[in-house]
Amino acid sequence: MTLSSLLDPLGLRVLGELSEDQNTITLLGPDEPAFWAIFTQSTEYQDGAPDPMDRWSLRVIGDLAETLGAEPLFPFGGPPYAPFYSWAVASGRFWPSPIGFLVHDDAGLFASFRGALRWNQPVSAGETTQPCQQCHAPCKTACPVDAFADGYDVDACKAYVRSSEGRDCRINGCLARRACPVGAGKRLAAQSAFHMEAFL
Repeated sequence: MTLSSLLDPLGLRVLGELSEDQNTITLLGPDEPAFWAIFTQSTEYQDGAPDPMDRWSLRVIGDLAETLGAEPLFPFGGPPYAPFYSWAVASGRFWPSPIGFLVHDDAGLFASFRGALRWNQPVSAGETTQPCQQCHAPCKTACPVDAFADGYDVDACKAYVRSSEGRDCRINGCLARRACPVGAGKRLAAQSAFHMEAFL
């Protein structure tokens, strides 16, 4: 049984891999748009308790790791926090984007991590190209309040998203992320709204 065949029913996929200390770190994220329908059927989503997606990730990736004889790793639950940003860049499939967020070769600016596996498996071969090299960077001008003009102005971003003018961002997701042509159309609006509510 392949890793892909185990991940598909969970709505997850491999976003990148890297070697570390004679092990492989396999980065896992949502396989969108399929992920959302799977996650919303879960007990964690439906029970009304806090942090449903993190709790779902702990259960699902924890069970997967046990099946594979791997160590599960998560981007939450710290400090200390696992170095997912560094791992992502080292995988060769993520790069800093023009707005500072990581951009993925396939998921664009909507790439996110639900967890990772540390295990004794060979790293999958393959090279990818930085997508921003062939892009005119619409993400840089898409934000109505220029929250990415000088670093990331989180306060300005949140204030806008909470306002009546920011309704589009609030219910459909960040305009800057949506402007990225690489990941366009892959994340459902309902999932974006879920993340925006958690952000606020």
